[in-house]
Amino acid sequence: MVGELEFERPVVQLRNKIAELKEFTKSADVDLSSEIEKLELRLEKLEKDIYENIKPWDRVQIARHPNRPTTLDYIAHLFDGFFECHGDRAFGDDEAIVGGVAKFRGLPVTVIGHQRGKDTKENIRRNFGMPHPEGYRKALRLMKQADKFNRPIICFIDTKGAYPGKAAEERGQSEAIARNLFEMAGFNVPVICIVIGEGGSGGALALGVGNRMYMLENSTYSVISPEGAAAILWKDSSLAKKAAESMKITAPDLKELGIIDDIIPEIKGGAHKDVKGQAEEIDLFLKKSLKELLELSKEELVADRYNRFRTIGEYSFLKDYISI
Repeated sequence: MVGELEFERPVVQLRNKIAELKEFTKSADVDLSSEIEKLELRLEKLEKDIYENIKPWDRVQIARHPNRPTTLDYIAHLFDGFFECHGDRAFGDDEAIVGGVAKFRGLPVTVIGHQRGKDTKENIRRNFGMPHPEGYRKALRLMKQADKFNRPIICFIDTKGAYPGKAAEERGQSEAIARNLFEMAGFNVPVICIVIGEGGSGGALALGVGNRMYMLENSTYSVISPEGAAAILWKDSSLAKKAAESMKITAPDLKELGIIDDIIPEIKGGAHKDVKGQAEEIDLFLKKSLKELLELSKEELVADRYNRFRTIGEYSFLKDYISI
């Protein structure tokens, strides 16, 4: 099966077996209902065992699934009248980030997100979802516009990281990311960020400074990929599975650590199984968050965003480590 993941192979095989038996009963005119019923009960138990006990590396594979919904997929299901804007007004347009103006339940909003391709041709065009600095500057231009016209900002995060190539560095990649972090912290409108796939390093964080930070259940958010971490720690990228276990990059881990505010439940087996159904889950969180945040004043929104990041982690004064 195209897009079949290793951990769910037993489920797929059993589903195919049941389908074959059902087809056989039609053609051979025999009654195998009892056997089919037993297999369906077995399938139900197997799905529960597998999908309710997904390992970190399995979640990494789901987040990277080639058919996983992208920013544009969710925009089509969640928003009305999306008008895409292009260019950073300095260098050019970066298709690894899409953004524009739309309406969410009648409310004007600005929507921005990383955008990867669904096939090789589109991936090349969108640089595999890894933005150049002009992509981040385009995003910032649209966010400043949203701030000026009092529109809430909704960001979808889905990137392995910012593009690390020479051309990107020459055009100020690190400065563009840093500028986004600085500016997003001070916007006077609600900012909601959702990790829908991979959230990699500063390339993800450049769209991730918000009042609310959510993750889809099978998405990841990390400073480096499991392969990169394994290469650094153990000089062997093939130990990525081991790295994924220890890095705490999954939504349940990050919720426990206080890095994200909540987890958006995902369709059984991954969002790629039902894009419309997954969009409905995201819709509920957006509706609830906007209702809460729109009641805050401009000053309260900035303070809320500051306090959200200020409370991450643990802090100790130097005097705790110095004997006076």
